[in-house]
Amino acid sequence: MLKCVGAFLIVSLLTPLALAKERYQQPGPIHLDRDRQKWAEKTLHKLSSEEKVGQLFMIWVRVQFWNTENPDYLQLRDNIHKYHIGSLAMSVPVDGPFLLRNQPFEAAELLNRLQKESKLPLIFAADFERGVSMRLYGTTIFPHPMAFGAAGKPEYAEDFGRITAQEARAIGVHWNFFPVADVNSNPANPIINTRSFGEDPEQVGDLLAAYIRGAHAGGMLTTAKHFPGHGDTDTDSHLGVARVNGDVAHLQTVELPPFKKAIEGGVDSVMVAHVTVPALEPDPNRVATTSPAVVTDLLKKQLGFKGLVVTDALDMAGLTRLYGANIGRAAVEAFKAGNDLLLIPFDLDASYRSMLEAVRSGEISSARLDESVLKILEAKASLGLHKAHLIDLNKVPMEIGKPSNLALGQQIADDAVTMVRDNGKLLPLKIRGTAKTGLPYQSVEEVRNRVVVVIFSDDVRTESGRMLEREIRSRAPDANVLYVDPRIAAGMTDSVLAAVDQAEAVIAPVYLIPTAGKAIKEQVGVKNSVALADSTGTLLQEILEHAAGKTVVLAMGNPYLAQDFLAIQNYLCAYSNATVSELSVVKALFGEIAIRGHLPVSIPNVAQRGSGIERQPLVAHGGSQDAQSKTSGR
Repeated sequence: MLKCVGAFLIVSLLTPLALAKERYQQPGPIHLDRDRQKWAEKTLHKLSSEEKVGQLFMIWVRVQFWNTENPDYLQLRDNIHKYHIGSLAMSVPVDGPFLLRNQPFEAAELLNRLQKESKLPLIFAADFERGVSMRLYGTTIFPHPMAFGAAGKPEYAEDFGRITAQEARAIGVHWNFFPVADVNSNPANPIINTRSFGEDPEQVGDLLAAYIRGAHAGGMLTTAKHFPGHGDTDTDSHLGVARVNGDVAHLQTVELPPFKKAIEGGVDSVMVAHVTVPALEPDPNRVATTSPAVVTDLLKKQLGFKGLVVTDALDMAGLTRLYGANIGRAAVEAFKAGNDLLLIPFDLDASYRSMLEAVRSGEISSARLDESVLKILEAKASLGLHKAHLIDLNKVPMEIGKPSNLALGQQIADDAVTMVRDNGKLLPLKIRGTAKTGLPYQSVEEVRNRVVVVIFSDDVRTESGRMLEREIRSRAPDANVLYVDPRIAAGMTDSVLAAVDQAEAVIAPVYLIPTAGKAIKEQVGVKNSVALADSTGTLLQEILEHAAGKTVVLAMGNPYLAQDFLAIQNYLCAYSNATVSELSVVKALFGEIAIRGHLPVSIPNVAQRGSGIERQPLVAHGGSQDAQSKTSGR
């Protein structure tokens, strides 16, 4: 009896110690040594055909709090088990135009829980094109990639990769579907636009390489997308089949150089686009994703890429329209073309069964299957997931949202602001006092029309303009701030123009950002666009007709906006709707920061790439304020 009691006491004392020694992921430089390679090879040989096919698929996990008995959680858990899923793409729920971002702890806890559910360690990936803040609150906020092109400093891109890796790994995400290697050479491109670093292949390549260096230092896998280039298109491949019309010479000089630079820089994966490229694949029923000529011959053989080849999401209309009668074949054809990982199938069951049938029939050889599965297992081993696949929740508040990182995100947004036009009569605006303090719920501020702000967005219910409004009101408390969208613009025209006529200064921030699958009805079908809708475009034109000289237009996204409104006399580009960009552009309006950004793209009939009016911050001259400016290009 005494022996039993003693044994119980020993176990009781050791249990906390054992728990304290729980092995957690230790993010660090990605590498594949012999030990890790042996794990991948040994694991591969233990897997059945069913398990191997499952490792090829990546499905969604939209992070939120889920009870362990929640039906949605149980469905996801069962899919991981039933289909032997190898990886998941982390996002958040979406409700119409609203992205329902969540908190870091909720994400980290759920990803940990799913890791425990899986037989093999899972890779979690995400679209962190603007950092982890795209999906989660409390993280470092960065402007859109085109802002990095405007700031023109590769070290910013390297910091961007490093900080994103640090925060992503802290919540259990290992792989970023970034950087975007597309060269945005088409102003009408509705889906790339500010997601690209710019229109110059050399600059895009340099920023790609810098980002990859930073991400690797933080232990995060990277992805160059969308091969062989989605920048010179005018169709959103989420809605239809986009076409790249350049000949081989154009592809070799514009589209492909950034991908070559990324491959030289050690990019871990390349994502293939659902675009038709007649110069490379003459079959109109094959997009790049399902084309052996594009994936195997060009990417793997000619460019020598040895890493993971990933499809763009298989549920996009650019692909599904071609396989409506047999949706599972999309996965098979993509794999046969040379892709290794099959991303977000439209119908998981049909895609899995089609792949398994192709393996069993010999259409897909066992050697070809093993080749891709081994790559995926090697990626897991290179991250150290074979040793430890959980993350330490106690470290989340130490790694997320560090003040130094937040400050750097703001500095990058500041340096990106670009002054394209200035009539010399309006800017910088004068600060008109500070907001009055008062008791909660009892502060009433009189609104006047000296400063009128008309905020244009797709939907007034979104966050667009909220930070900008707060920052303007902190400098001009009586500013009249009006929100308009396509549904209400026509009805507000008279009141807006009446305020504009009375104003000393008019600020017109325009929020146009590339949005996947944004459907605009036309006479024939639907399309996507980053141009202002007819009603809001008409209102902006009328504002300019009434008051162009005292109006400054702010491009809070699409910088090409000015080509449709040549009457603009004062034009600033922030390239981004991120809150850091909203703060930056307000500081620029009031002369609080130097304006030093340069256009990374050309705006037809307005300005060439490299253009930018530089301006020093306000300096005191005998009690008055003045600013110094110069026009330059680079």
